[in-house]
Amino acid sequence: MSALPPRPSGFVVVLGAVVGLAAGLLLVSGATGEPGISDTPVYERYGERLAAGDLPYRDFRVEYPPGALPAFAGPALVTSAPGSYDAVFAGLMIVCLAALGALVAGTLRSLGASRLRLGGSLAALAGGMLLLGPFTLTRFDLVPAAIAAGAVAAVLAKRERLGAAALGAAIATKLYPAVLLPLFVARSWRRHGHAEAFRTLGIALGVVALVYAPFALLSPTGVGRSVWQQLGRPLQIESLGSALLLALHHLFALPLDWASSHGSQNLTGTVSAVASAATTSAGVAALVAVWVVFARGDAGDERFIRFAAAAVVAFVAFGKVLSPQFLVWLLPLVPLVAGRRGAVGSALLVLACALTRLWFPGDYWALVKQFDEQASWIVLARDLTLVGLFVLLVRRSTATARVSAR
Repeated sequence: MSALPPRPSGFVVVLGAVVGLAAGLLLVSGATGEPGISDTPVYERYGERLAAGDLPYRDFRVEYPPGALPAFAGPALVTSAPGSYDAVFAGLMIVCLAALGALVAGTLRSLGASRLRLGGSLAALAGGMLLLGPFTLTRFDLVPAAIAAGAVAAVLAKRERLGAAALGAAIATKLYPAVLLPLFVARSWRRHGHAEAFRTLGIALGVVALVYAPFALLSPTGVGRSVWQQLGRPLQIESLGSALLLALHHLFALPLDWASSHGSQNLTGTVSAVASAATTSAGVAALVAVWVVFARGDAGDERFIRFAAAAVVAFVAFGKVLSPQFLVWLLPLVPLVAGRRGAVGSALLVLACALTRLWFPGDYWALVKQFDEQASWIVLARDLTLVGLFVLLVRRSTATARVSAR
């Protein structure tokens, strides 16, 4: 198996971009179905208010971080024709998907990955997106996913400060990339010393503060409400905790109820609160374990990629919310993992995407309103697949275990 030269070439980067672009065009062609449930009406309202000169968080409520605002405003500034916002927004997401393909290909090329590994990673990225379906182009999650992938690529290209700045921008766009920050800091500490680690931390947090500051100064209450809306969400019906409760409902007639709030459909009641606390605690423990274990070991490139993927998988798998589009966050990270572990991990991720497509969006409302049994079991299988992916990424290899034993 021949390895690629250690520096990214234009051909490989373009190849990755073409793969991402082709996947995006297939998603909008109708060949993979219809979006079903779309968030673009919400984005369009935001975009129209922004285009009219209204101040977000003060003049109207926004549930997302300020870094997401350009993605909402851009299509509204480009077109005001009725019904055209969706098309422009989808085009923007296709550009982000092409960028993801280019970043994945360029990152693997810089690592000297084999052609087989490069092809498998791009296939997992494109295949996962196609299996999830066209609804992914009605969500803005490809934007933070691309920025976070760029941050990882910059770090692996030995541009740590650029990577820290990109990570800060990703956090200011959607909060989930914050789980990568301890890994970035620990890698800088191990490779360059504590001074560079503090610079990495300062640069990332400085970018976050720079993006948030103007809005926080003008409307501190509105910004605070936005952050709390993300952090204080109840147990969403697709999460691991909810899937386990739905299983108990079908097996033992556990009484459950649901309500819409925080932009999602969630289980309610005491048992839901207990399950939410339990899975959140498990997720925090998993993340802390990932950070600590990585900080105590070597900070090599391949290990950094594996633990970066594990951190985001832990956040998704054990979170109180597990919307289908969250799998988009994993597609540019998990396929980067090397060896048999990476191949199996990519297969598990693609399986999770396929399981998601079996019930979403077609059976979503049946799951919500009737607790549809078939959809409930599929959701549980998907969520447990992600837990298995996390275990695969963090467990020590047999060779490592033998060395430790010696």
